[in-house]
Amino acid sequence: MPDNPCTACGACCAIFRVSFYCGELTGGSGGVVPAELASKVNDTMACMKGTEQGHGRCIALVGELGQRGIGCSIYQNRPSTCREFSAWDADGQPNATCARLRAGLGLAPLAPVAPALVSG
Repeated sequence: MPDNPCTACGACCAIFRVSFYCGELTGGSGGVVPAELASKVNDTMACMKGTEQGHGRCIALVGELGQRGIGCSIYQNRPSTCREFSAWDADGQPNATCARLRAGLGLAPLAPVAPALVSG
């Protein structure tokens, strides 16, 4: 896999509502996402604090958008929504949504990669 472009971007963490199944939260269900960093959406869904309405920065995001070193303070315990979002599609082409968000920060587009390099 090429260098992770997310460590110099962070746009998706400041645009999307990061919603996920509440069973992913810590506190008895075996989940790993810290419950204190999440808000209740409904009886089955939660979202990361700061992203409740969308276009809000995730509480777990540290660093400056579009700058090297930005990252997730709970990366190993991030929600499935974050784990499933990739900068590249399965065919190795840049994810169009990621490309749009990167462009909004003035970041260069990503190059395609070999499909075998895309983890999923």
